[in-house]
Amino acid sequence: VLGNQDLQDSIKPQKVEFHSLNFNTTLHWQPGWAREARDALYFVQYKVYGQSTWQNKEECWGISSHVCDLTHETSDIQEPYYSRVRAALAGVYSSWSLSCRFTPWRETMIGPPMVTVVHSNKSITVKLQAPRSPYRRKRGSKIPMTNYYDLLYQVFIINNLLDEQHRILVYEGKDKVIKIEDLRPGVSYCIMAKMYMPMLDHSSAYSSRQCTVL
Repeated sequence: VLGNQDLQDSIKPQKVEFHSLNFNTTLHWQPGWAREARDALYFVQYKVYGQSTWQNKEECWGISSHVCDLTHETSDIQEPYYSRVRAALAGVYSSWSLSCRFTPWRETMIGPPMVTVVHSNKSITVKLQAPRSPYRRKRGSKIPMTNYYDLLYQVFIINNLLDEQHRILVYEGKDKVIKIEDLRPGVSYCIMAKMYMPMLDHSSAYSSRQCTVL
């Protein structure tokens, strides 16, 4: 039988990490190494860097899940945050496991834009929509990520006759509607797009392919 100290160590949460996409921010962790740790409950706290007191995250207090949504708690995107998690099992509490420092503005990943494609016989019109943050305007619509960063759209075309993998950059800029002209009728083309942030030299993942035959 594990002693209390051994149990405390063996259920302590591992790998406490922030994951963030478009400012949708969750804290993730892995259970301790003991087989019994499967049945542990978890308690999450957070604070802004430099504050002395930790805040309890009420919705993640005594949960069995290994993830906790901290989107609302990290909404001041320029501030650095910490979070910590402890586990409890059979009346025994582990010590706290601390995350690394997390600054949303610097560390959130940007998602790809939404892409809509309309074609005529020799051209493709591409409509782009930036990903949205979880934060809302007074009127209720979600604020696009372009409000927080200087972002460019990058649009790529794939001519399926030539090569599936050969993506050609046809546009980089801020326009939400672009037209690609002088294309060949009867050929299948696919469009993909990314968001690009020059200042931090970050790119989003590619959007899903939108394919069309002219």
